[in-house]
Amino acid sequence: MTVSLTGLAGLAGRAIDKALDASIAGGFGEPGYLLRRHLPAWPDDPRPNALVGKHIAVTGASSGIGVAASRQLSDLGAHVHLIVRNPDKATPVAAALPGASTVWMCDLADLDSVATCAKELDEKGIDLSGLVHNAGVMPARHTLTPQGFEQSMAVHVLGPALLTELLRRRLSGGRVVLVTSGGMYAQRLRIDDLAYREEPYRPAKAYARSKRAQVELLQPLQDRWSDLTVAAMHPGWVDTPGVRESLPGFARLTHPVLRDADAGADTITWLAATETRLPGGRLWHDRQVRPSNRLGHTAAGHDERDVLLDWVYEALEPWLEPGRNPHPGREEGGLAREVE
Repeated sequence: MTVSLTGLAGLAGRAIDKALDASIAGGFGEPGYLLRRHLPAWPDDPRPNALVGKHIAVTGASSGIGVAASRQLSDLGAHVHLIVRNPDKATPVAAALPGASTVWMCDLADLDSVATCAKELDEKGIDLSGLVHNAGVMPARHTLTPQGFEQSMAVHVLGPALLTELLRRRLSGGRVVLVTSGGMYAQRLRIDDLAYREEPYRPAKAYARSKRAQVELLQPLQDRWSDLTVAAMHPGWVDTPGVRESLPGFARLTHPVLRDADAGADTITWLAATETRLPGGRLWHDRQVRPSNRLGHTAAGHDERDVLLDWVYEALEPWLEPGRNPHPGREEGGLAREVE
C-alpha cells in the first residue's frame, strides 16, 4: 500500500493537532496556535479586502480580544460597529482602526439597553454581515441585573440572544459568533440552578457555567436562526486585562504560554471573513471544529437543552412581543446590584 508524502503529512498534522488538544496547555496556549498555523490542515487566511463594503458588529470591543478582532476585521475592509458599555473607552479604539467604524452604547447586562441599541441600529438601516458576541463579565460577587438575572448568564446568554433576535432582519444570511471559554469544559449545564443560588457563589465557576450554556445553545439557536450561520469559538488562554484582573493566579501560572490578543481573535476573524461554507451550530478553536465536551459528565441531553432554550425565550419574551411590559423585576435606578 503506497501512501503519498502529502497523505503522510496530513496524518502527522492531525496527530500533532490531537496531541496539542489533549495536552490542554499546549493546545490552548501560544505554542498550539503557532504550531497549528504550519500544519497542512490550517485553513487559508481570508483574502485581502474580503470584507470591503460589509458591516460587522463586535460587542465588548473596548479591550482585549474585542479590540484585536475589531482591528483584524477593519484590516479586511469591514465597517466595524463597536458595541460597548463605555463609549469613552471605545472611542480611541475606533479612531485607531484603519477603516470606517461606529461606536454604540449597550450594556449587555441590561436588556432594556440591548433593545435600545438594536432599535437604533435597525433604524439606521445597517445590514450586518456578522455579529460577534465577545462582551464578557466575571463579577466578584453574585450580582443581579436590572431585570433580576444573574449577571454572567445575562451578559453571555440572554443579552446576545436578544440582540441577535432584534437584529435578525439586518443579519439575514450573516454569521453570528459567540466567544466562549475553554473553562466551560469543566462545567455541566445546571438547568436546576441557572440563577446560581443553590450553592456559594464562585466567580470563575459562574462564568464557566454561563459559557457552558452558550455552547449547549449552539444547535438549538442554529435551528431557530436557520437563515444565519451560528458558531462559537474559544480563543484559548489569552493574556487580556480581564484575565489579569479576574484570574490573577491563573494569569501568573500560565503566563509563559499565554497567547496575545491577536492570536485569541484569529478564529473570530476567520469565521466572520472566510468564504468557505461553514457548518452551523459548531464550536471552533484555532480554525477547526472542536468537541463541545471533553468529560462525559458535562454533556447535556436534548431535554436539558430544550429546557434552557425555553428559559431563555421566556426571559426575553417581554422584549420580543410588542405591547408587553419590558421591565419585569426592574430595580430602581437600572443598575446591576450585588446580592449578599
